[in-house]
Amino acid sequence: MIRQLSVFVENKPGSLMDVTSKLTEAHVNIRAVATFDTPEFGILRLVVDKPAEAKGYLTERGFVVRVHEVMGVELEDKKGNLNQMLAILADGKININYIYSFVIREGKAPVMVFNTDDFEKAAQILKEANVKIVEESDL
Repeated sequence: MIRQLSVFVENKPGSLMDVTSKLTEAHVNIRAVATFDTPEFGILRLVVDKPAEAKGYLTERGFVVRVHEVMGVELEDKKGNLNQMLAILADGKININYIYSFVIREGKAPVMVFNTDDFEKAAQILKEANVKIVEESDL
């Protein structure tokens, strides 16, 4: 099993960065991240190298943090492998509440995927900051 942090954050600019800044201060390495939102708040789910320390550090600084166990499986980068794993679980009547991934790409930087209300503005800002935007064909 893997311990995952769930951090409650407001849905406002900078709220995710507040969490990641605190983890950086605590010398905690983020290995995976996913967000799930509602209109007022979001749940930031993180797999980190030191979950107990991360929880304590964030809690001391006013964040609401829960630690949950999750299951991790290794899937070969091959077409249909995710579907095959999901079929096995479905056949076993196992419900998936949520799923996300983290990938270390051999010789390439990891890709962070996000959603925004203004893709054009986000793309402009990132390009101006010399951040490479990955297209589907780059994956």
